[in-house]
Amino acid sequence: METAWARSVVEGLLGQAGIRLGGDQPWDLHVQDERFFARVLSGGTLAAGETYLDGWWDVPRLDEFFARVHAAGLGRRFTRGVRARWQALYGRVRNLQTVERAKAVARRHYDLGNDLFQVMLGRRLCYTCAYWKGARSLDEADEAKLELVCRKIELGPGMTVLELGCGWGSFAKYAAEKYGARVVGYNISQEQVALGRRLCAGLPVELRQQDYRLARGVYDRVVSIGIMEHVGPKNYRAYMETAARCLKDDGIAFVHTIGGNVSATRCDPWFDKHIFPNGVTPSLSQLARAMEGLFVAEDCHNIGPHYDPTLMAWHENLSRGWPGLAQRYGERFFRMMRYYLLASAGTFRSRMSQLYQIVMTKPGRRQPACRWT
Repeated sequence: METAWARSVVEGLLGQAGIRLGGDQPWDLHVQDERFFARVLSGGTLAAGETYLDGWWDVPRLDEFFARVHAAGLGRRFTRGVRARWQALYGRVRNLQTVERAKAVARRHYDLGNDLFQVMLGRRLCYTCAYWKGARSLDEADEAKLELVCRKIELGPGMTVLELGCGWGSFAKYAAEKYGARVVGYNISQEQVALGRRLCAGLPVELRQQDYRLARGVYDRVVSIGIMEHVGPKNYRAYMETAARCLKDDGIAFVHTIGGNVSATRCDPWFDKHIFPNGVTPSLSQLARAMEGLFVAEDCHNIGPHYDPTLMAWHENLSRGWPGLAQRYGERFFRMMRYYLLASAGTFRSRMSQLYQIVMTKPGRRQPACRWT
């Protein structure tokens, strides 16, 4: 592909988003290797991300760059290439998130190293959207999110809680400390469970290194905070069936998940390869279909705008703490994490992604008080 032609095409597309090549705005693109233009036209978003890791291009403010790209609808035009087409077809006909395949994201991402996440995240190790209403820091916003969840499920002393996908036990620890709840959490990440058990020592919290589909028992509350992105379209119904099976008839279930504006069977090819293998963000319609006959949706709250400052805070923490991690992880890894965090921030800033909190009950139960509104 002729470089001059490819450059003109990319320049024209970016111009639709107000982005210039070599411009002086913080969202303008600076190309160090002219091969970038042909590569991104043929390889789409996967090529864009990988050439960034290779140092072929840079942008002073990646978050602003991606916010403009998505606001102009360019992201959809570049999500293509052989890998993207194959993913789309394969995701429609095969279950990409079987019990065995689901382990890939733990190996690739969540087991990277607790030292990394302890630097990047807040004090409570919440690896999901925080809630910034009235908060002045990430730690305060994390606490506000955990408190919001507890209020939404009307948590009380002595209640039993099943958490599907428990991370490092941040919610379980909060629910046990602040509300006197007894929590059982399921998580397939060895590193997260190991550290979570230490952090929750002495509390009525049990963290099990098992797939959520293996959950057993009956509980007053069933919650998930950030696992639905790894459940997959072929398993949304199985997830809801698991939650319903484990929830008492008068209980409350709760889902906190990133949500897409349209239904999908795959995620972006770069994110699939480098960050969250086999991940898919559900749409509301996909979740609603999975709930049919099992749950009544009592409340759906979109706190998506709160994810932008959360991601920016994670990026700031990682940048500040990087000197202590650089020798172990290397510069290319830092560029990968920077790309992931700032591209994600731009996606939420442009409203291409949402964060849904859904309160659910079994049919026939009285409606919760919904006092958080």
